[in-house]
Amino acid sequence: MVEYTVTVHTGFLASGSTINKINIKLVGTDGESDHKWLKPWKGALTFVKGLSSYFYVSCPTSLGKLVLIELDKQNLLEVTEDKWFPAKVEVKSPEGETYNFPIYRWIIDNEVHRFREGTALRVFDDTHHLGRYSRQQELKQREEEYRWDVYVEGIPHCIKAEDPSSLPREVRFSFTKKTEFAFTASTGLAELGLKGLTASEEPWTNIDDISQVFYNKWTPVSEYAQKHWKEDAFFGYQYLNGVNPVLIQRCKVLPGNFPITADKIFLHGHCKLTDEMQKGNIYLCDYKRLGGLQANTINGKKQYLMAPLVLLQKTPDDKLMPIAIQLKQNPADDNPIFYPTDSEYDWLTAKIFVRSADFNEHQLNVHLLRTHLLAEVFAVSLLRNVPMIHPLYKLLIPHTRYTLQINFLARRLLISETGVFIQFASSGGEAMMTILKRSLSEMTYTSLCIPDDIAERGVEDVPNYYYRDDGLKLWDIIYKFVEGILGHYYKSDAEVQQDTELQKWTSDIFEHGFLSQANTGIPQSLTTVAQMVKFVTMMIFTCSGQHSAVNGGQYDYGGWMPNTPTSLQLPPPTRKGTTSEATMLQTLPDINATAQGLSAMWLLSKRSSDFVALGQYPEDHFSEEVPCKMIQNFQGELEVLSAVIKARNKGLEVPYTYMDPKEVENSVAI
Repeated sequence: MVEYTVTVHTGFLASGSTINKINIKLVGTDGESDHKWLKPWKGALTFVKGLSSYFYVSCPTSLGKLVLIELDKQNLLEVTEDKWFPAKVEVKSPEGETYNFPIYRWIIDNEVHRFREGTALRVFDDTHHLGRYSRQQELKQREEEYRWDVYVEGIPHCIKAEDPSSLPREVRFSFTKKTEFAFTASTGLAELGLKGLTASEEPWTNIDDISQVFYNKWTPVSEYAQKHWKEDAFFGYQYLNGVNPVLIQRCKVLPGNFPITADKIFLHGHCKLTDEMQKGNIYLCDYKRLGGLQANTINGKKQYLMAPLVLLQKTPDDKLMPIAIQLKQNPADDNPIFYPTDSEYDWLTAKIFVRSADFNEHQLNVHLLRTHLLAEVFAVSLLRNVPMIHPLYKLLIPHTRYTLQINFLARRLLISETGVFIQFASSGGEAMMTILKRSLSEMTYTSLCIPDDIAERGVEDVPNYYYRDDGLKLWDIIYKFVEGILGHYYKSDAEVQQDTELQKWTSDIFEHGFLSQANTGIPQSLTTVAQMVKFVTMMIFTCSGQHSAVNGGQYDYGGWMPNTPTSLQLPPPTRKGTTSEATMLQTLPDINATAQGLSAMWLLSKRSSDFVALGQYPEDHFSEEVPCKMIQNFQGELEVLSAVIKARNKGLEVPYTYMDPKEVENSVAI
């Protein structure tokens, strides 16, 4: 007889324990063990959350190399039906070899479940007949659990689910996440309700009164925004390091629909506009995607959503200053171009309309579409097409955590026909889906890859662009890590082409995420190792660093509402000299719309206590020495980048923290 030592690790999750009977079978290349009850010591609690338990399985002869294990849970008594969350099983063979079996799944029935040994195998490496069979069965089950659905035609597809409880258990919020999310959402609105702010449909009559909304939850950045929101330098700074740092682009030639006259424009440094454009000091922000839309109605009042053009100059002292604003796309007598030399409230009102447009562009395109909805497509395609044993699954599964549930909640509570977005945003209602469809139709692969995007927008040398600086460093660290991991398993381009599971994952993303639009440049298949590495890097960066960059600062920059109005309820001025502080206050959103908007931004900026930072892997999916060493190196490089960013931030008036790896969540989880 030979003896195997079996260690069962139960995951540290609420309700993850079981007092029921657990059976195991070991399957190797040379045979199988009997179906054995892992019997606990008398009176011992064995399969308890966070606990590791040891057992012995005896066999007449060695089973050879272990391929898989079979686990099942049987109810000892009818009243003890429960669910169990095993994290992993380790088996030490009589030859001294240790085999790891990652599980990280809920077992809620009494069926037999097969789990593969943890060594990563591509489909063409998987030669054992039982291994191939279990691989096929796993994907067949996953295809049933993770089904595609169409929420609205023209935007990325999503997972089919009736409610959060119908999602597979493995992708739902933890008890901690669920409880904290519900508490944060309810307490925010309750606090504002007690102040009478959520019920008031009146406009603001005093600018200082706006500070009573969540003043006790302000951050250092939102306090700075309240003090500096009127300043041109802060207005320009937000295009580089605010929540929408991806719109600005270098301007070499003025757009034909932006007829600026040289005699009216004021340039810092007493220079000519044409000279400054040639030097690369002029930048453009164009909100053309918002043009011609039917704006929302809030409190029975028509709202206004403009599609501005904004021209900015890099000044000799390295600030980015706005120098001209046109609030609608088509030039006309009733669409004046505003300049800093105009009256205080003409210029401030123009900037307010721009900041409101920026909120709507940011929320629907930059934030919702380009991180949340894409991350869901990446996750569903991975879970449908790639088995747990595949190196791609092991690499990417940490970047899918909580994404499917947070997106389901967004569709139900935020952007649905009865969602809160319609209560406070000018793009709520029919404009919302139009913006999403337009944005997807114009999206490109290069815009999702920060090195390509920075070069394409011509912003390689804009000073004080911390999103770019930190983002490029983070991309390079992720790229190097992905290149190492995938290069360990794929030694040639031919192996990439032969991997049917990898190819199906890619084609599903192209079909369901980008609706088979070849003009996006998204790969329909992967043909080289280099192409695969870049595509996977884009996915990880989108779900981690990019989402952090466009999500984390929402309350920082929106906590003082006049800096980021979610909607506006007077039309833009059609001629100069008609604005005042009173018209500005009448233009800003009503009190209840302000309260709803700030409550949503506060919720979406709130970190959960079970936050998992980029590079941290609570679940041990990789077990081989080389990938585990690469993970350690990855974590070390992220530590160095974090230290560099923290040191830089000590000298900044407004620290930029959103790409600090310590602040970047591994997945789109909020």
